Amino acid sequence: MTAFYSDERCFWHSGGNYALTAPVGGLVQPLAAGGLPESPETKRRLRNLIDVTGLSRDLVMTSAPMASEEALRRIHPADYLSEFKHLSDSGGGELGQRTPFGPGGYEIAALSAGLVSAAVQGVLRGQHENAYALSRPPGHHCLPDTPMGFCLLANIAIAIEEARAAGLAKRFAVVDWDVHHGNGTEAIFANDSEALTTSIHQAANYPWHSGGVETDAQANINIPLPPGAGHAAYLHAMHRIVVPALRQFEPEMIIIACGYDASGVDPLARMLAGSDTFAAMTQQVMQAADELCQGRLAMAHEGGYSEVHVPFCGHAVLSEMARSTITADDPLGPRITAQQPDARMNAVYRGLIDEIAVYNGYH
Repeated sequence: MTAFYSDERCFWHSGGNYALTAPVGGLVQPLAAGGLPESPETKRRLRNLIDVTGLSRDLVMTSAPMASEEALRRIHPADYLSEFKHLSDSGGGELGQRTPFGPGGYEIAALSAGLVSAAVQGVLRGQHENAYALSRPPGHHCLPDTPMGFCLLANIAIAIEEARAAGLAKRFAVVDWDVHHGNGTEAIFANDSEALTTSIHQAANYPWHSGGVETDAQANINIPLPPGAGHAAYLHAMHRIVVPALRQFEPEMIIIACGYDASGVDPLARMLAGSDTFAAMTQQVMQAADELCQGRLAMAHEGGYSEVHVPFCGHAVLSEMARSTITADDPLGPRITAQQPDARMNAVYRGLIDEIAVYNGYH
């Protein structure tokens, strides 16, 4: 069965005094809701939705302990972890770029990393067919010594190194379909021949200076898409580049950095993916996992900032993972479908994706 790893404590992670992503002060007024758009409600409402529809009965609902300090130190230097822990114990603070946290933030971030690590190991140990970690705070932007983009610890990288240390697998592929470039994961594994990282993202969104087609990493593929790309473009990118890359790399396990901020109603991006897009990409990657690595697949929840739409996108993904007949009608689906690019623009997007494929050796 599919395992679903979550913990109420992750929803208690708190952001700082921001209005969207602008620090409050001067002429920037506080928002009524307050704080960063990285809200617990997107994830809490996903968990609620799978309970209400009954999908949770088709899942193994579980939690996991915090990642150990030893596990964290495989990725993050001791001085960074020490500073993070000190601020956390002192009532909270902010490190890096837009990564504030409240009291207990260190422990909550370590718990988020622990959920991802447990999901990966649960699959590798044969306890689950596949697994989903409802991780919060997210992790794919975090560098070893610099948190950024709401990410305080590099959850997926920590999970990979923990699995390697346990002797469960060596060769991992990370597919990142969060709308923002997975710069942290890319940087951590830039010179690791046993790791493949791929990122499909909106070009020049965040981080603004990274995510271009050209990269110094040995085994990394960036697929920057123009604003406005939708369902057809995402599926073409998966079919034309990501799946062939997975087949060539032959991983022992596939991990998805599963952000839903490419949604057509997300406040931090300008893409037009729907819940059907995420379901179809899940089908593609599950088929690749079945072909290449005995179906070994785990997903780590990353971004997605529409409190209404994220639950329906996540439900669609989980329904596919569990091979369940239980679905949730997406109330925003018709609106997003009506806004999809026309045939002319889809041809433009296909052409750009084909150019990226050729650049990476997929003719």
